Amino acid sequence: MKPFNPRTYLPIFGWARDYTRETLAGDLIAAVIVTIMLIPQSLAYALLAGLPAEVGLYASIAPLVLYTVFGTSRTLAVGPVAVASLMTAAAVGEFAAQGTPEYLGAAIALAFLSGLMLLTMGFLRLGFMASFLSHPVISGFITASGLLIAASQVRHILGIRAEGQTLIALAQGIAADAAQTNWPTAVIGVSATAFLFWARSRLRPFLRTLGVADRTAGLLSRTAPVVAVAATILVTVGLGLHDKGVKIVGEVPRGLPLPALPPFDAALWARIAVPALLISVVGYVETISVAQTLAAKRRQRIDPDQELIALGAANIGSAVSGGFPVTGGFARSVVNFDAGAETPAAGAYTAVGMALATVFLTPVLYYLPQATLAATIIVAVLSLVDLRAIRRTFAYSPADGAAMMATILVTLVAGVETGIVAGVGLSIFLHLYRSSRPHVAIVGQVPGTEHFRNIDRHEVVTAPDVLTLRVDESLYFPNARFLEDTVQDQIVRNPGLRHVVLMFPAVNEVDASALESLEAINHRLRDAGVSLHLSEVKGPVMDRLKRSHFLAELTGQVFLTQCDAMRELAPALTAQTLGAHRRDTLRRA
Repeated sequence: MKPFNPRTYLPIFGWARDYTRETLAGDLIAAVIVTIMLIPQSLAYALLAGLPAEVGLYASIAPLVLYTVFGTSRTLAVGPVAVASLMTAAAVGEFAAQGTPEYLGAAIALAFLSGLMLLTMGFLRLGFMASFLSHPVISGFITASGLLIAASQVRHILGIRAEGQTLIALAQGIAADAAQTNWPTAVIGVSATAFLFWARSRLRPFLRTLGVADRTAGLLSRTAPVVAVAATILVTVGLGLHDKGVKIVGEVPRGLPLPALPPFDAALWARIAVPALLISVVGYVETISVAQTLAAKRRQRIDPDQELIALGAANIGSAVSGGFPVTGGFARSVVNFDAGAETPAAGAYTAVGMALATVFLTPVLYYLPQATLAATIIVAVLSLVDLRAIRRTFAYSPADGAAMMATILVTLVAGVETGIVAGVGLSIFLHLYRSSRPHVAIVGQVPGTEHFRNIDRHEVVTAPDVLTLRVDESLYFPNARFLEDTVQDQIVRNPGLRHVVLMFPAVNEVDASALESLEAINHRLRDAGVSLHLSEVKGPVMDRLKRSHFLAELTGQVFLTQCDAMRELAPALTAQTLGAHRRDTLRRA
């Protein structure tokens, strides 16, 4: 039995040993920058989730500390994010009204259950499950979610009551209530949105013209939301806009939350189980994508299964401290990376900064207009929208493009939960469809070589009584029958055949259904007076075939290489082809 290694599940024991003053300095600088960025974001995403503003602050403390202990990414910044907040609002809004204790309790329970699911998947080493969501589908879902989130914040920008969970419902609500626009709110909201868009694209070049270093200018441009928050608070207080219908955050409780377990209501947990699973999967996919992208830049390694554990612990920590589901955020992680974070300790220092803000800064936030937070959300989520990806995906793969477009439309029309379920279903369907019709090529020998290539692409030599089929996919239940039909079709077309060789260089697995198909092919060919042979079978596949009766009943032989097969089955032609002049055989269009 292998001795327990604490670094297996507690990566902090690995990097903490080499922690230096230089590392500390880099982490502290990054923590300050991320804290400044996270304060308005946490408030905004709590608003998006339909929760009190302080809940966003709570969700930005304990999760960061726990990820520091369990996470493997040196620069990932966990916390509230837009998509998870939207999914939380959609899930909890089904059975509780915003602003009620039941709504908050359900959101906390959602985070706790999501954390338990992620922990379970991590201990069971189920990180591979993220592969069931194809990139086009997840990209389509994030794009649609970004559009939905932006549309849902228009009501806060205009100061109206428009509500809805779909784009159509939101559009109808905005059109119906547009006449009730609160103009002071609209001025603040539109101005804040315009400023943040300008800051995102123009502030950095502007600061560089003033002589600010490029890296410093980039980091300062990320703090634009704080400037917007401060400015709109001053305007609201100075002009007394809170008395003119401008909705403000109001009183935010000071102090840190007391640890508490979520409500254990069996009926509630049963209703939120599916949304919790969807939030877990989507959050994990987003987290691992960001973590691996940033790790690659520094040639660092990410453990996908340990990331499940880290993200699970972070969500449980969020729930116990009164927060809602969290995940790794792209924008914050990039800022953390650019600011010079060296270890996950930067997240713990950020948590300290958020705790101090929760204790000392909350009175300042009383007069913060909700329209400013809405502007922050809109600018953040529209960066996630990538409509040009639809055209690129369609051009490369029409099937993937169709799946991406379908995910977007379903999410916009039917809501986020239906959209992600449809996306998962489409991902699995596409995989099964593609693998159900594997690429099977008739191959021949390239003159002057021992290589075999597709007869449709190359001018190659084939024996009239030998058919070689190269199978370019593992064989399992969806495609087993397809191979049977392909072989049978070739037998009908070529009555002079005496040998069929199945070439298996790309076959990594043959399941029980495929084995039965191979046995059926062998029997049919034997009845037709044709021998079945195999070539270039991989070791693991051969090991499994040896555990069956197939090899004993095989009418032909198993060859190490296809050239060996042709030397045996068509010796004269093969020798002549090997001695021929080597030339370019590629067929030109």
